Amino acid sequence: MTSLELDRLSSALAGRYAIERELGRGGMATVYLADDLKHRRKVAIKVLRPELTAVLGPERFDREIQIVAGLNHPHILPLYDSGAAPLLWFSMPYVRGESLRQKLSRERQLPIDQAIAIVRQVASALDHAHAHGLIHRDIKPENILLHEGEAMVSDFGIALGQGGGEAGKRGSNEPDRLTGTGIMLGTPAYMSPEQAAGERTLDPRSDVYSLGCVLYELLAGEPPYTGVTAQVMIAKRFTDPIPRVRRLRATVSPAVEQAIMKALATTPADRFPSAAAFIEALTAPTGEQARSPSVAVLPFRNLSADPENEFFADGITEDVIAQLSKIRSLKVISRTSVMQFKNREQSLREIGATLQVATLLEGSVRRAGDRVRIVAQLIDAEVDRHLWAETYDRQLTDIFAIQTDVALQIASALEAELSPDERTRIRRKPTSDVRAYQLYLQGRYCYSRYTEESMRKGIEYFRQAIAVDPDYALAHTGVALAYAELAAGATGGLLKPDLAFQQAMEAVNKALALDGQLGEAHSVLALLKFTHDFEWAGAEAEFKLALQLNPGAADIHDHYGWLCGAQERWDEALALGKRAQELDPLVHRVDVATTLLRAGRYQEALEAALRCVEFEPDFPRGRSTLGWAYLKSGMPDQGLPELEQAVALAPDVTMYRAQLGQAYAMTGKTANAREVLRQLEQLSQERYVSPYHMAYVYTGLGEADQAMDFLERAYEERAGYVHGIKGSFLFTSLHSHPRFQALLRKMNLT
Repeated sequence: MTSLELDRLSSALAGRYAIERELGRGGMATVYLADDLKHRRKVAIKVLRPELTAVLGPERFDREIQIVAGLNHPHILPLYDSGAAPLLWFSMPYVRGESLRQKLSRERQLPIDQAIAIVRQVASALDHAHAHGLIHRDIKPENILLHEGEAMVSDFGIALGQGGGEAGKRGSNEPDRLTGTGIMLGTPAYMSPEQAAGERTLDPRSDVYSLGCVLYELLAGEPPYTGVTAQVMIAKRFTDPIPRVRRLRATVSPAVEQAIMKALATTPADRFPSAAAFIEALTAPTGEQARSPSVAVLPFRNLSADPENEFFADGITEDVIAQLSKIRSLKVISRTSVMQFKNREQSLREIGATLQVATLLEGSVRRAGDRVRIVAQLIDAEVDRHLWAETYDRQLTDIFAIQTDVALQIASALEAELSPDERTRIRRKPTSDVRAYQLYLQGRYCYSRYTEESMRKGIEYFRQAIAVDPDYALAHTGVALAYAELAAGATGGLLKPDLAFQQAMEAVNKALALDGQLGEAHSVLALLKFTHDFEWAGAEAEFKLALQLNPGAADIHDHYGWLCGAQERWDEALALGKRAQELDPLVHRVDVATTLLRAGRYQEALEAALRCVEFEPDFPRGRSTLGWAYLKSGMPDQGLPELEQAVALAPDVTMYRAQLGQAYAMTGKTANAREVLRQLEQLSQERYVSPYHMAYVYTGLGEADQAMDFLERAYEERAGYVHGIKGSFLFTSLHSHPRFQALLRKMNLT
């Protein structure tokens, strides 16, 4: 507005209002703070742009304003007065608070519950207006004011009468004269596709779309569609897929994301019919989320003078996680995911979103001689608010008491239900010898590096811990787990599996003889029972017991899923894999993709594998899984390069090389397949090569008898993943072979 127009407006309002200053301006109006001279109150006066005044006209404006003036709702800013000279204007209460836009500019993202609460109040206001035949047309953060904790919707002064209700009776036969004038009513980042296209008749679903855009921004920190120009933003509504809010904020529940996507449907018929229906879809998952406390224990910082104490800080982190994982009502993120934030640069809110948890525990460890100082603090990741904090300055011999207290304090702060049995198991000391504990921590530190050398070094430390305390059940479990991983080919199959299985079985039996309440040990025993003994029922019983004792362990869920997949119990396998991914979000996603692939759900597998590779481009198993998803979907040109990339990323792992050889054979590249076979045979002269892997290539070449020769050898040696042959998509062509069926009978899989 020019100074001349402002002077004319001030003159027209003289005696009624005294304009003090400008509060803000947008694409359609300028807002001023003014004194209501008659009622002695502050008001906000919104003055429409001259262009709007010219095309709307005073008669049309008066009709719409009369309807707006009749709205009476606690979350609608009431309209006090209006006029048409010299420009169209209306007055509203002056709210001494802030707009939702101002709040967003300061906080960027709002806590999920708070965002939904605000949108619920706005939806209630919209339903009231819709019942009176009014469509707002400009729902956006700027037009939602926050006053004493309540949301107030403003700017109904540019609302458009729809076909029904009182407003519809008075105005629906008139065309929207703004359409085609070059003046855009509404805001491009929030307007519905039909509004952007200039349709003359809008209904409540247009406002539902805008409200969905607002909620998306409150959660994600940006609108669903962005662009350098209004035209770009509008075009994206018609050409781009509906964006998923969880890609920017993973702590949003899938149900809330689905509700937002439905609200943002391009076609009105695909949206919620009302704002109330939108809110109803949002409410149930919010309550469910509130009832499920969750925490991630971030790696404790080592503040000791000796950098060698890094293993000690990591050990404290893992032991607190292990203690918390015993609480069934608490979701606890597993070690492998949290360790990726050891040298973190992200904010706590970003970490919480990535790990899909509401709270984070962070702390530090300072060790000097026989004393240790541990600082721990529990933080609400959404709002960076401290929920609990404590400093422990104790003798090193008190380390287990500290861990127990931290776990119990977190459970209390998060109001997690804790059974007497869980409390007892949390209080149990794993060893009475601190020296044995330190050796065990060093063993676990080495084992977690997952190379053959580091695993062997880890086993050495575990055995030293056992030498100090022969009754240390967790140290025996560490030996068993390391050998079980080596037996399964975790490091590329460098150790003969039968030898590794024997060592693992001896160690786990000793661990359980010392402590039958170790969930970790029961899980290792279950793994050995079905991968070595093909004792499926016994293994399943062990898994169930392990989950009773340690319900929050991601690896137990994951390995149990392997068992179900080997028996082609795909729904159970997927459920267990997805639960493992929830507990370890950055690790187990590839197992879900692989299970989908084995189940023959190729399109879903392709989508899941693409997400894996997008998240971790250099993960060879992710590349391999993506390659097979492409191949099974009939896209060899995309699949082969992914399998080749897996080999390039892990050249020492014969599994990837052998699977590439099979793929070459299946796609007619026989010479390439023969070359892979030659490489594997030459390598077998230097080190152990699993016969299971050799069978891959012969199966691809169509040489069934040779493939069966190697599969039968794999069975005798318990090599590779032979336990999974029944559900493997790589051996489908052998299913009718008599020797294959005989092998399944030997493995108790018929």
